[in-house]
Amino acid sequence: MANKTTAEKLATIQKGYTLEGATIELGAAIVDGELHKEAQVRLPLAMMNRHGLVAGATGTGKTVTLHMMAEQLSAAGVPVFLADIKGDLSGLATAAAGSEKLKARTDSIGQAWAGKTFPVEFLALGGDGNGIPVRATITSFGPILLSRVMELNDTQESSLQLVFHFADKNNLELIDLKDLRAVIQFLTSDEGKDELEELGGLSKATAGVILRELVNLEAQGLERFFGEPEFDTAELLRTAPDGRGVITCLELPTLQTKPMLFSTFLMWLLADLFEDLPEAGDLDKPKLVFFLDEAHLLFNGASKAFLNAITTTVRLIRSKGVGIFFVTQTPKDVPADVLGQLANRIQHALRAFTPEDAKALKATVSTFPMSDYDLEETLTSAGIGEAVITVMNEKGAPTPVAHTRLRAPESVMGPSAEELIKSTVGGSALLAKYGTAVDNVSAYEKLTGKGAAPTGGAAPGEPPVPGTSGQPGPGQAGSGQPRSVQADVDAEARRIEEEILGRPSSRPAPAPDRGTGSDAPSRRAPEPAAPAGGGMVGDLAGALGGALGGGLKSMVRSLGTQLGRELLRGVFGTSSRRRR
Repeated sequence: MANKTTAEKLATIQKGYTLEGATIELGAAIVDGELHKEAQVRLPLAMMNRHGLVAGATGTGKTVTLHMMAEQLSAAGVPVFLADIKGDLSGLATAAAGSEKLKARTDSIGQAWAGKTFPVEFLALGGDGNGIPVRATITSFGPILLSRVMELNDTQESSLQLVFHFADKNNLELIDLKDLRAVIQFLTSDEGKDELEELGGLSKATAGVILRELVNLEAQGLERFFGEPEFDTAELLRTAPDGRGVITCLELPTLQTKPMLFSTFLMWLLADLFEDLPEAGDLDKPKLVFFLDEAHLLFNGASKAFLNAITTTVRLIRSKGVGIFFVTQTPKDVPADVLGQLANRIQHALRAFTPEDAKALKATVSTFPMSDYDLEETLTSAGIGEAVITVMNEKGAPTPVAHTRLRAPESVMGPSAEELIKSTVGGSALLAKYGTAVDNVSAYEKLTGKGAAPTGGAAPGEPPVPGTSGQPGPGQAGSGQPRSVQADVDAEARRIEEEILGRPSSRPAPAPDRGTGSDAPSRRAPEPAAPAGGGMVGDLAGALGGALGGGLKSMVRSLGTQLGRELLRGVFGTSSRRRR
């Protein structure tokens, strides 16, 4: 390795980055301290869904790098999502002005530069900032993500899953924080104590802790982030009339006071996309590239369930045509199970001022393939706008490591004028759809009777609503099937689910007959599960039909569909009302 000549090292890079399909141009290679514009470093567009990492110390140019990549993705017709932490990425909507210094840089790396604007959609989390308000319903957000925002421990998280399970089963729509608060208050009241007891794993004391945390969230003003109209993540997949991909920038100006909320909302967007998108296989270009800035916020203090859900999402969303790029300071910020799935690496300079920095440097070097560079020296001496790169080539193999001077963005590297942002938001087709919050009848109104329109009977095939006139309340019979037959179906469903998944069933055990005086059987909280495909549900329906007789097959088929929905809530505990 050390005996190679500069020409041999250069030839290795040129050969490694000679690609056949469409590419994202990253820059020109630096070999033995000299810049070589004939050695272009690029990333295959078809490999963008193999995910990636953009890392480096503060001030080394990470934001400019993802800015430059977003421009080229948009030009190639690929929609892009950017978490605009600092507000700098709004400059994508404004063409950059040239200068002699900029021309000298772009000429040196062989870049034909011209100032351009790009189609940008501005979003603001909960309407906090200049952008289309982005909200999620509580039921869609799910118990795992909400536990993350509320900083609940594992026991409390499991208990919150039981509350969601109860609400799902009883047609109690959890739209905003007051809905969830109303359900917990009902369960801890004299009226709901029987239902609380039947949930098994939920103690009144734990329910009280969760209730206090909800009140605390409301006191912090976080209720604005939950509600309707819920943002449809399909909006992130749009292209402009000229065929360029729309770049969506989401901001939260008060991030410093709500970092956990921001990072968790980003994972909700990904989880919603994951559940909504069909399998796509290998595509010529991704359907969406998702840049997740300040990625370390996702993992700090995360529960095991949350980390497992991230790992599952990253592993499986690739086949749905979505690429995820984590943007952070060092690879150590990303758990090993996630890091191992990030095939494309763009590593900006690192600093080694402290022993901890030195450890991070060595760990970073260990994540790269063998190369012709002394990576410890290269990574500590690289200038602003330079990075060490290795990506996945079109054959699925890593490209040679290349110290690269990166291309310059063609739009403004900084915020656009506030007037331009406001006019863009005002002219957006999304403003009429999401601009005004609405408060429809949901769990709060159904349980308290405040402002609720008459609901009538339960919809066919749906659980009855507690407190609805003429309808059974939670835990009462009302499915339309004889109780003994329904109990047999439920028991068989639990048994088969446990055999298939190798874990306790997420279906509730039957309530004891009020006349028997027997104790209710103990139950565990439902654990998150990977999304189930139609094949397993079909097998389950067939097995139940065979076990219980042909006359029950239609009922079992319906039960299997319901079970499928429950299993889908497993990845992040999310369950969008749009798909129900």
